[in-house]
Amino acid sequence: MPVLGLTGGIAVGKSTFSSIFLKVYPAAFYDSDRSVHALLADDPDVHKEILKAFGESVCDSLGMPDRKLLRDRVYSDPKARTRLEGIIHPRIRQQWMSLAEQTRKEGGSVLMDIPLLYETNVAASFDSVIVLACTRETQMQRLTTERGLEPNLAETIIAAQLDLRIKIQNADHIIWNDSTVSNLDGQARLLAACLHQRFA
Repeated sequence: MPVLGLTGGIAVGKSTFSSIFLKVYPAAFYDSDRSVHALLADDPDVHKEILKAFGESVCDSLGMPDRKLLRDRVYSDPKARTRLEGIIHPRIRQQWMSLAEQTRKEGGSVLMDIPLLYETNVAASFDSVIVLACTRETQMQRLTTERGLEPNLAETIIAAQLDLRIKIQNADHIIWNDSTVSNLDGQARLLAACLHQRFA
């Protein structure tokens, strides 16, 4: 059974797709964004490294790393983004690679949501890669209207990621999420049937 990679751009709907897909294709699930949040909230070594790299300007009133302050800092300074990725990415990669190894040893399936899967050159670690995509206009609408980001910041975040067209070109499976949840559900069911047949 497969180790599946799920990727795409910001605000393409990976979380919604995952919740739908896992109902029709039972598998373990690893969410790298959630794991990053856990590291920032709970890992004292990460706290120390972030404080050393960025100082107190990215911490809240309790001295804890503040995700919004960090986001604003790293998307206004590419060097800062590289420093933060150097702290976070090795820990995240160790987590999902350990889970992939365990899954292959024990059997079963796992879906791993890795937003920077192609940017970090780890596609070969997965049996199949699913790319979730939508138009840039839809990404902008979701980021500004649903998440409340300023348009300039939304544009900067989108531009910092690998172009979705390149991800689509390299995907094993493509899910297009510019329509309704019902449409997404139909695509999830078709993909599940395809994967059941391929990895039976």
